[in-house]
Amino acid sequence: MSRKNWSTEKLFFRLLNNTTKATYWDTIHEVCDRPTSEVFERAITLGNSEVERERIIGIDVLAQLRPDTKVNQKHIKKLLFSLLNIEQRPKIIIAALFAIEHYNDSLNKKEVLTILHFKNHDCSDIRLGVVVALSGIENDMVIQSLIELSRDSHRKVRDWATFAIGSQIEMNSTSILHALKERLTDSDHDTRFEAISGLAQRKDISVRKTLLDELETINSHGSLILESIVLLGDMSFVPILQAKIEANKVSKTINEKWLIDCLEELQNIKSIQKK
Repeated sequence: MSRKNWSTEKLFFRLLNNTTKATYWDTIHEVCDRPTSEVFERAITLGNSEVERERIIGIDVLAQLRPDTKVNQKHIKKLLFSLLNIEQRPKIIIAALFAIEHYNDSLNKKEVLTILHFKNHDCSDIRLGVVVALSGIENDMVIQSLIELSRDSHRKVRDWATFAIGSQIEMNSTSILHALKERLTDSDHDTRFEAISGLAQRKDISVRKTLLDELETINSHGSLILESIVLLGDMSFVPILQAKIEANKVSKTINEKWLIDCLEELQNIKSIQKK
């Protein structure tokens, strides 16, 4: 029987009793498709439980539920931050930080400082949670912290922090540009690509040489490089892309449509500029 036909009680029963994570988020999403007072109250109760598994389930439901009423949203934020102030268990701290991402559009200074308390935590997943919780916030203190995390020892934290300062905000500054340029030589290709994208979005022409180098060795994972070329909007790439399309007919190292789409988007930009 499809989850859509399960009762709310059965959905919570499965969440609480399943021993596999394989369908966990499918069940969470089905629960959250029913934003009723019953679901909200059950999630709040679980979120206050002393049992680790129950508390995490409650947090995960509340993160995805996004209730319409401001009263309920305030209640959820209060629960999440109260947990961050008292919890020592890493899994619960991680769940709470990831949940805050969905409610971070109105964080006050005290709440930001509560999140930043975990910025240097020994657990890399908690540091990643800090990045996620603060992503999209254009605040000097937040951005400086994300810049620091873009230099983290763990590649996933660097990747997400670079994405946060590069693509999740429009703000630009010397410190942001410097941090992104630092990541152009990162050993992790995802982090490096995020840095390239962030610089291209800011029309920083210094990224042109890096894009040319990446275009030389571009492969099936290179769609972000082509997107960055469009974002930079440098028309000198038009003949370079035309030559790459012809060479790719033989080498077949990358999806031809990606190259053609990139070229067409650049040419469209050129046409608009002429008007």
